[in-house]
Amino acid sequence: QVQVGESGGGLVQAGGPLRLSCAAAGRTFSSYAMGWFRQAPGKEREFVAAINSRGLNTYYVDSVKGRFTISRDNAKNSVYLQMNSLKPEDTAVYYCAAVSMTGWATAINLYDYWGQGTQVTVSS
Repeated sequence: QVQVGESGGGLVQAGGPLRLSCAAAGRTFSSYAMGWFRQAPGKEREFVAAINSRGLNTYYVDSVKGRFTISRDNAKNSVYLQMNSLKPEDTAVYYCAAVSMTGWATAINLYDYWGQGTQVTVSS
């Protein structure tokens, strides 16, 4: 099992950057693929980015490609989401999630472990 928790959310002006962190507790973090998801008010939770267990492959939803970067440090049991050129439509609660697999996954129902979420608000 692994427990995850997000940090780094906040209020930022449009065009600015923000970096989210996700810390995991568990001895086998390096065997988990990690993902970031977000949920805006009144909308369903959606996939944002994923990274495989070794950090060699990443995948993004089209709306964040070129602006967001997912990365991980297995030595620190952490995964990150660097968000640049933020837009008001990026406003949401951002969640970190983990699934025991070597590849990466975009489907919400594949992920077994979720954090509590961190609020990101982008002002125009």
